[in-house]
Amino acid sequence: MNFLRSFRLRHRSIINCKYYSSEVNNDQLVNSANHPELIIAKPKRRPDETLKEKKARLLYQSRKRGMLENDILMSTFASKYLDKFTEKQIAEYDRLINEPSNDWDIYNWAIGAKPTPEDYDFEVFQLFKEHVKNTKEGNSF
Repeated sequence: MNFLRSFRLRHRSIINCKYYSSEVNNDQLVNSANHPELIIAKPKRRPDETLKEKKARLLYQSRKRGMLENDILMSTFASKYLDKFTEKQIAEYDRLINEPSNDWDIYNWAIGAKPTPEDYDFEVFQLFKEHVKNTKEGNSF
């Protein structure tokens, strides 16, 4: 119990430090509707990034999600489709893997356990959902 209490106190103080830090602007933070005490940094925008650099970054981020289920699903999806994507589709994929603050949300939307929010119900995510279904014969992860 004491460990949990001290963890919560440390966790809150870290959040408060980030929140009140002069290094982080309020427009760079996202508050969760379900947990307003959690403050999450928005994804870094990279306006000078070339298309080749963006594809390489997205491929890496697809492989290193921190959640094995999404590592497998997103890395196989990126390996299969990323080179064929248009710039618009790449921007959509970048939003998909960098904006939602919880990888479980992406996973649950993809498998159909939760409805996909309108903000993320775009062409690339529909393609990702089909990839996750894995309905084509001979395909396996």
